[in-house]
Amino acid sequence: MTTESTEPAEPAGPAEPTTASGSTTRAWLRERSELGVCLLLFALGVLVLTDALTMDVDIAQRGPIGPRTVPFVVGAGLLLVGALLAVDVLRGGRGEAEGGEDVDLDEPADWRTVLLLTGVFLAAAVLIGPLGFPIAGALLFWGSAYALGSRHHGRDPLIAAGLSLFTYFVFDNLLGVPLPGGPLMGVL
Repeated sequence: MTTESTEPAEPAGPAEPTTASGSTTRAWLRERSELGVCLLLFALGVLVLTDALTMDVDIAQRGPIGPRTVPFVVGAGLLLVGALLAVDVLRGGRGEAEGGEDVDLDEPADWRTVLLLTGVFLAAAVLIGPLGFPIAGALLFWGSAYALGSRHHGRDPLIAAGLSLFTYFVFDNLLGVPLPGGPLMGVL
């Protein structure tokens, strides 16, 4: 025969350590380290929205969709995702450990790819002024594809040029963000 205790059960919840409050706070924050990501998302959202609000744009010339639209959407999205993540973390949600990638941690880093991509980005930054965005962007897109392993020498430059021209027209004509045209300014 078993006897059951008639004492009331203690409420379920996180046990408070009996140490000083400083270490209690540190332990609480350590268990909810994802809140740091929430703070980063909030800070980026506020930065993007502040920058969008201080942008000097004449709305009468641009219409309702202009250079401020995308920063407003991105900033609001960052704030929303940060808030939703904070609520999830405070309710006990935890990020799962990385396990889905097939990465061999014993292999050395691919410094050739990193250096090639760095060179391509720096070259695009230097060349965008004298050559304009369409040419510098095409070099950026093609160089990035090459650095990441694509070896289709006939197809990649054509795709890069098309993507660069498409990006130039979207930003310059549709969004009203002037990009340097370079020597192609008269042609485009």
